[in-house]
Amino acid sequence: MHSNYNGLIKLSDLPKGGSAIIKLHDDSELLLTLMEMGCIPGERLTVDMIAPLGDPMAIQVAGYLLSIRKQDAEKIWVDANI
Repeated sequence: MHSNYNGLIKLSDLPKGGSAIIKLHDDSELLLTLMEMGCIPGERLTVDMIAPLGDPMAIQVAGYLLSIRKQDAEKIWVDANI
C-alpha cells in the first residue's frame, strides 16, 4: 500500500472487503462528480468487488453500490485505520 498523506492510502489500494473513511480528493476537476456520487470526506465506504484485472472496483458508499474506475479511485485518499 502506498501512503503520502500522513498515514492515508489511495482508495485503489484498499483490498476487497476493506473499509475506510474518505479524507480528501486529489483532483479538483473530479471533486464535484465524486461528491455528487456520495464520495464526500467523512463518509465510510467498503470495497465490495474488484474486477479480475483490477478495474473497475465496486464500493458501498452513501447507502448504495458505486462502480468506480481505478484511475478515479487513485485520486481518493482514505483512512483505513478505523
